[in-house]
Amino acid sequence: MKSIIKDTTLSRRKLLKGVGCLAAATMFSGIRVAFASAPVDERFIFIILRGAMDGLNAIPPYGDTSYQTARNGIALGSSDYQPLDNFFGAHNNLASFAGMFKTGEALAIQAVATPYRERSHFDAQNVLESGGVQPHIINDGWLNRALALYGSQGDSLGLAVGQTIPLALQGKVGVGTWAPSAQGLPDDTMLMALDRLYQHDTLLHTALAQAVGVHSIADGDLGGADGMKKMGGGGKNLQNKEVMEQTVQAVGKILSDPKGPRIATIEIGGWDTHAQQGTDKGPLANNLAALDTGFGALRDSLGEHWKKTVVLAATEFGRTVAQNGTSGTDHGTASCAFLLGGAVNGGKVVAQWPGLGGNNLYQNRDLAPTIDLRQVAKAVLINHLQLDQTMVEKNVFLGSSDLRPIEGLIRA
Repeated sequence: MKSIIKDTTLSRRKLLKGVGCLAAATMFSGIRVAFASAPVDERFIFIILRGAMDGLNAIPPYGDTSYQTARNGIALGSSDYQPLDNFFGAHNNLASFAGMFKTGEALAIQAVATPYRERSHFDAQNVLESGGVQPHIINDGWLNRALALYGSQGDSLGLAVGQTIPLALQGKVGVGTWAPSAQGLPDDTMLMALDRLYQHDTLLHTALAQAVGVHSIADGDLGGADGMKKMGGGGKNLQNKEVMEQTVQAVGKILSDPKGPRIATIEIGGWDTHAQQGTDKGPLANNLAALDTGFGALRDSLGEHWKKTVVLAATEFGRTVAQNGTSGTDHGTASCAFLLGGAVNGGKVVAQWPGLGGNNLYQNRDLAPTIDLRQVAKAVLINHLQLDQTMVEKNVFLGSSDLRPIEGLIRA
């Protein structure tokens, strides 16, 4: 399956994409699971927080003397966060993250941003996922280009969780997709016909077996079609804690398979809090609670593989420091990112804090960016996924040789 299809004919690639998007259901006994051996045992999950998350209330800089006044009524109170150190805290709804922070399995990166400096969601997400310095100058995703560095074995490593493949995973390397659905796979008669049709086509036959295998693993964890019906038949609303937990548990099981995918993307929307954002309660707080549920579910479902896992959760840009006239926040610049997993050298907030007072704000309204998100991603690719730094800088984050990966994020 290829994640970019340029022709309009019913090609093998399009048919293969359809196979890859089959909904979870009981494994058809007539098709043997045929995962290829993975070239890497480490796991990486990229969680895309669409809509621009307010990092100042997710990881509040309570030690900044300007925090309360600069936020103009939308700052967290002292009972709304748990201190992580003597300067930064974690929103109370990030309890799992805070717990992993204390055990050294999670960290936060503050005042981080991509190179993009405008405030369009569409353009900012393009930069976040393409790995470029400007929107729409690169047609594929940085994570797909990273998979390409594994050669032919890269085709078995990638998994997009959802009905579509995000730009981050689009490119020349084929990736799988999975999303829970109450409809299930086609019936046995259809699968038998497909099996016979593809038996002389190695690419399609292998992809069919892999697709059924992936969905069988997930289906077993969700409890079959009945379990997926309880989720509402699709798992589209990941702001719902129960849906998030069940979906992510299945993802953890898929990534735990000895010969299954190693790298996955998960998309979570709803972070565009222009109105009634809230502090300890409200849309932002609810989203943080669902995200935190996902963090905990990944740790639990990955089991022994957690120690070789890194999860990066990042958004396209942050929010304004001060609230607007509708008790929300508008599009900003820098935000925070989360890095967690058993392979993470956690227990710290990574920041070159610019400050919130006086003339420290970017364009007199936003948290100023001091860390490039590519520095974080490069550290994961090089120090965790063991990819060559020269190749990463040449093929993944092009022209970034002067942008050093942050040291100390990954356990030695």
